[in-house]
Amino acid sequence: MKLTKKLLGIALSVIVTSCLVQARDFRAADTHHRDYPTVQAVKYMGEILSKKTNGRLGINIYPGRQLGEEKDTIEQTIAGAIDIDRINLAPLNGIVPETAIPALPYIFRSIEHMHKVMDGEIGDRILKALEPYGLIGLAFYDSGARSFYNTKREIRKPSDLKGLKIRVQNSDLFIATMEALGANATPMEFGQVYTALKTGVIDGAENNWPSYETTRHYEVAKFYSLDMHSMSPEVLVMSKISWDKLSKSDQKLVKEAAKASVPKMRELWENKVAISKKKILAAGNKVITDIDKQPFIDAMDPVYKRFAPTAELKQLIKDIQAVK
Repeated sequence: MKLTKKLLGIALSVIVTSCLVQARDFRAADTHHRDYPTVQAVKYMGEILSKKTNGRLGINIYPGRQLGEEKDTIEQTIAGAIDIDRINLAPLNGIVPETAIPALPYIFRSIEHMHKVMDGEIGDRILKALEPYGLIGLAFYDSGARSFYNTKREIRKPSDLKGLKIRVQNSDLFIATMEALGANATPMEFGQVYTALKTGVIDGAENNWPSYETTRHYEVAKFYSLDMHSMSPEVLVMSKISWDKLSKSDQKLVKEAAKASVPKMRELWENKVAISKKKILAAGNKVITDIDKQPFIDAMDPVYKRFAPTAELKQLIKDIQAVK
């Protein structure tokens, strides 16, 4: 009888210890500020996880570059120091070739087209491609449509970009895109752009409505040309080191919570875009919409050839373009 009680006590101890080991709050990084849609979406994901596990799993978010710029957070995530990371695809282009394809200029016809592609089998294929590099792809978030803004002039055709110093992310793809259009690509961290625009170190940059507004770039770069050259989504990833420590059931919960956060992010994003548009138009900025995109698209041929050199990547482009 005493032995039975002792064995029962040991069994209960093992169960309690196991539960305690698996109880945790994941460290999540985002370079955007606390109220940004992607940050709020990850917060929502954490609330889902907490509810489904009775508080056993949750997420602590470190927004506003608290854990570094995206290049730093990617390295930390691969190393397991960060559990969950929201990042733009651009810094991954040199690591995971498949991530360069949805980042190609003008590959998506519309935001709706991008959603259909990234929410389906093609998106899952690209998420899966991250795993050999120490990252588990969870879901895609919107990054809006990136367009050009500058301090000098209206941009309606590629020749209008000639000679302009345009800030880009530290990505070979974005640099090649600017060069193909005749601009002088200037890689620079996002946090340095406002001062660089104000002092004339650069003439312009390219980004979506909310980023153009919340960074106050619109105060110094008054011309915003809606060519919408990039609709590259952002990706939510988890460290494979952290992922492998989870049970299969918890892995399933994490993926489900991440997918459930996508509609929330998109709802918040649309609201944010509307607010940003209103503020920028009220400031009197010149927003250029009458742009013939075809000359821009035609200039991208060498970019596509360079960043889709294999038969597999060329097929991925065809698969994306075939989605109705």
